[in-house]
Amino acid sequence: MNIAIASGKGGTGKTTVAVNLAWMLASMNQSVQYLDCDVEEPNGHIFLKPEITSTESAGILVPVVDEIKCTGCRKCAEVCEYHAIAVLKKALVFPELCHGCGGCTIACPTGAIHEQERPIGVVESGKAGTVNFVQGRLNVGEPMSPPLIRAVKKKILRNSISIMDAPPGTSCPVVTTVRDADYVLLVTEPTPFGLNDLKLAIEMIRDLRRPYGVVINRANSGDQQVHEFCIKERVKILQELPDDRRVAEAYSRGMLTLQILPDWRDIFFNLWNCIGEENSRLTPD
Repeated sequence: MNIAIASGKGGTGKTTVAVNLAWMLASMNQSVQYLDCDVEEPNGHIFLKPEITSTESAGILVPVVDEIKCTGCRKCAEVCEYHAIAVLKKALVFPELCHGCGGCTIACPTGAIHEQERPIGVVESGKAGTVNFVQGRLNVGEPMSPPLIRAVKKKILRNSISIMDAPPGTSCPVVTTVRDADYVLLVTEPTPFGLNDLKLAIEMIRDLRRPYGVVINRANSGDQQVHEFCIKERVKILQELPDDRRVAEAYSRGMLTLQILPDWRDIFFNLWNCIGEENSRLTPD
């Protein structure tokens, strides 16, 4: 089962939920894998403290122009929706704008374009106790993270519970992470900002037709608007996490909540049971 942990905004507790859920499942002798898909700013390693045993370069295929064969016909520039190619007398490539679709290679009538991989980051793998750990690290200055997120997701293990820690927001990196998840857990907070961004996240998930549920973090610290919205929209609230200063203190020290507050184990165990029940209900026999 592949579970994506996402949120419409940053700071809601998405990573806190993801790493603690992975750690709890591992303590129950489940085969579990944690994948940090927030490749621009991965931080799951701070809490799980993995031993990294493998580092692989990841890249994107970009066009390279053979100026001898190029006739300046502009077919490559016309097919590129991202303006990564301009043609003066010859085709000129802007690699940072390229999305690696390969359209220019197909469109070129003279075979003047071939593709070459340009590194954009690394995929690191290892173990955090019995948790299989994978994270991506995007190179500084790189504008596009989806290709690296796809490289991270290629490490998903079969016959394992995979917890994918998505980037915040509702843009392309998040879509890349959650689009083929078996279940999406949306973490929010009971504030006007939390509600606004939860609405955007739910709209995205519904467009992707993924099953989902909501976790309300710091549940007793705000108002009831998130509850009212979920009731109105028939959105399942799977769990409410109390507003507990000790959780914030553990987070600031880079420690797992369940290591400091063992009484929270029941909260995450109930959350896991709710995910399983929802998945069973939504999965055809």
